[in-house]
Amino acid sequence: MHILSIETSCDDTAVAIIRWDGQSATVLANTVSSQIALHTKWGGVVPALASREHLANIVPVIEETFAKAHLTKEDIDLIAVTEGPGLMPALVIGVSAAKTLALVWNKPLIGIQHIEGHIYANFLGKNKNDQNMFPLIALVVSGGHTQLVLMQKHFEYTILGETKDDAAGEAFDKVARLLGLPYPGGPEIDKRARAFRENHTAEEIQEVTKKFPRPMLTSDNFDFSFSGLKTAVLYALKKESAEILKDEACINSECHAFQEAVVDVLVAKTKKAITRYHPKTFVIAGGVSANTRLRERLQNTLDELNLEVKLLSEKTSFLTPEFVYSLDNAVMIGIAAAFRYERMNEEQKKQLKDTPLSLDPNANLPLQNFSY
Repeated sequence: MHILSIETSCDDTAVAIIRWDGQSATVLANTVSSQIALHTKWGGVVPALASREHLANIVPVIEETFAKAHLTKEDIDLIAVTEGPGLMPALVIGVSAAKTLALVWNKPLIGIQHIEGHIYANFLGKNKNDQNMFPLIALVVSGGHTQLVLMQKHFEYTILGETKDDAAGEAFDKVARLLGLPYPGGPEIDKRARAFRENHTAEEIQEVTKKFPRPMLTSDNFDFSFSGLKTAVLYALKKESAEILKDEACINSECHAFQEAVVDVLVAKTKKAITRYHPKTFVIAGGVSANTRLRERLQNTLDELNLEVKLLSEKTSFLTPEFVYSLDNAVMIGIAAAFRYERMNEEQKKQLKDTPLSLDPNANLPLQNFSY
């Protein structure tokens, strides 16, 4: 089965074609048209501009993807598209394109929740029948979401905790803007924080690391809060002189201090969840999962936890998506669609083909359980 998948939830026009052999997914083509250059001067994504670019890019990106895969529309068995959540003007373009193709080509159309797609990026190449992966805990960290999600099986979600205000990725972008760094802020802060660690002693690093608070670090739940941390950075910068804030070393120091505070909270909450629920698998999902410091700290934490378990206990394996699939992409949407479609009965599959126009974008679509 060949699946054409489309993702336009934010500022990337992404299209992919994957092959599903009944057991696992293989990527045949993956195309992403980025809008970073367009939105950089605004310091963030402008929904109206993003929608306009999606409209201009969607057909060329689809055509390029078919060319890469050496396939035609006759080879496509299923069309998948991000249904939500995301920016409504952006979602409309992707969903409209998918509905049009499904109607004209007479193909089934399935809508996929964006965060679900990020989680399933970790299932690329995994066998559908591998139940040894469950229970599974996912740390979702993106521009719009920060959540800890427990899965007992495929498409069964329990949200253990989530952010009460800003998402981690949103905080990275806002702090980067305060520091005069380009959009998107996450990769730039990660790079500068790494430069700081490489050029300072352990004592100097430790001193700077203490600079900012760790919101909700010790709270008796799995929730997050990053708005106060962002405000702490703002107040700290107001105390500095304009000349100091132009200094590269100073900016790198601030990046390290801020990133360590975020990572400390994410790691602490994750460690608490793993300790309580003892999952067989832990995965990270969302754009911030590409952060090298977060991956490093999570890996170290998991290694420590696995060393502490008894010899007869099962250890928790750590899966991370390739960096290219950490950011928004259509491959993840296709993988989630393959796993979900495989579990549908014939009547459900027929409905997808008969009613493609019933699919509508939903900017606030939550993670939803799927019974099979």
